[in-house]
Amino acid sequence: MSSALRGADIVAQSLERLGSRTVFTLSGNHIMSIFDAAIEAKLDLIHTRHEAAAVHMADAWGRLTGEPGIAMVTGGPGHANAVGALFTALSAESPMVLLSGHAATWELGRGGFQEIRQADMAAPVSKASWTAKSAATLGEELGEALRIAKSGRPGPVHLSLPSDLLDEKVEANAIRWPDADKVRNPARIGLAAGAADAVLEAMAAAKRPVILAGPYLSSRKGRDLLMRLEQATGAPAAVIESPRGANDATLGAFGDVVKQADLIVLLGKALDFTLKWATGPGYADGVKLISIDPEGALVARAAQEMGPRLVFGGVADTIAAGEDLLARAAARGRKADHGWLRDARTLMDGRPEAWGGFKGQAAGRLHAAEVFRALRPVVERDPETLLICDGGEFAQWGQSLLPVNKRLINSVAGSIGASLPFAIAGRVQDRKSPVIAVLGDGTFGFHMSEFETAVRHGTPFVAIVGNDACWNAESQIQKRDYGADRMHGCSLLPARYDQVVSALGGHGEQVERIEDLVPAVERALASGKPACVNVQVESIAAPVIRKAG
Repeated sequence: MSSALRGADIVAQSLERLGSRTVFTLSGNHIMSIFDAAIEAKLDLIHTRHEAAAVHMADAWGRLTGEPGIAMVTGGPGHANAVGALFTALSAESPMVLLSGHAATWELGRGGFQEIRQADMAAPVSKASWTAKSAATLGEELGEALRIAKSGRPGPVHLSLPSDLLDEKVEANAIRWPDADKVRNPARIGLAAGAADAVLEAMAAAKRPVILAGPYLSSRKGRDLLMRLEQATGAPAAVIESPRGANDATLGAFGDVVKQADLIVLLGKALDFTLKWATGPGYADGVKLISIDPEGALVARAAQEMGPRLVFGGVADTIAAGEDLLARAAARGRKADHGWLRDARTLMDGRPEAWGGFKGQAAGRLHAAEVFRALRPVVERDPETLLICDGGEFAQWGQSLLPVNKRLINSVAGSIGASLPFAIAGRVQDRKSPVIAVLGDGTFGFHMSEFETAVRHGTPFVAIVGNDACWNAESQIQKRDYGADRMHGCSLLPARYDQVVSALGGHGEQVERIEDLVPAVERALASGKPACVNVQVESIAAPVIRKAG
């Protein structure tokens, strides 16, 4: 009996060996051999309705677990559909791997079926992107893709799998399997004691230091690290994970905190547009900067932008650097002054009193603030609730008013539409805890068909749709920049999205009065089905919080 394995079997068994048994996928010609191989490997295939949704699900998996999520799509148009979603994962620093089927190697350059330059297409939105060249090395290359996804600054990696390599048989002694230990425990670069001491000295000398972390620290583990750094250094810390930067509604009046800072420590956070490059009216004159980053190029960019105002730059992995700072702070034994931290936290944690009275002014239309005031007790009831906020204005109110331990948002990319795939992945990852997605009606349209996916795979969640019958974020731009008389082209219908979900096998609720909201959400949660609560809301801008005066 032959001991040879198909390339497809090598891929499936390598995923099993690496512990990556959940695969978010959409079928197609080039990858059907892997679907077949998945039976023996006991892979759990979550079969989606759009390739981008599969990538978003793998992205959510990576953010929630810290382990690479796996998306698998067919070649050509399937790959093209998937690539756009990689930008969201890249900006969120999410470890994931996109496996794409590919035209056979013998077809290349001859006009093969669905032949395109897939690796080149994915390269700008991934950490690494290449096409496998040998059936014998498929497992090894898959392991390398997962290792790269987890190493340094995490992010997406793409690997194309030519169909002839998947069909080719390889003798057992010629197969190069992945090194599971190397994938699970990639090498980490920390801060040397002297470097950590230099950072701590600079922070101790500053009157109002702040720590700005990159999106990778938005996980529960990352936020715990930042809380410990706050206590050790007396410096308020925040994750910059939104394109709105310090004006992210989640962070309260953090813009006022940053404006007072005399030293900014970038911990795995790029100096970019979200920080307005630490210049202008949002920053104190002469504010100094420290850059600690896994990528030397980003430390060099900070040096170029800041000149002598960059007082320290070092290359280190984000979590490793944070732990090294904590270890050196403990060894030094100095007690940090927490006065500045208390003042900053008051600004970050507070919300305007006026929000408590906001109500809808039009009949049958609710204000976003009253929606989330009512929802807060529901969301806080279970500490393991996963909250997903997706879209522009409506979801920003949710980010600001619903404090949770587990949360996913769009990412620094500013892209919308991922919340429904995120919700499915969140439910797959944790089959017990509630999942609540908050999104606008424009956002809902991107992946509404994934409700059928959720019904088919038994992954209940509740989507709360703020329906104002328009692309509100863009309408707000038109109103602000061009005038109310030039608002056009951004309207939608007040569609019954709840009925769409019911037709797909889920649970639907329509809400027009605030007293009906919580009962509708409770029924949705109790239904045990993927559910949509379609809430008629007013078109209002996202909140921006500033301290009084």
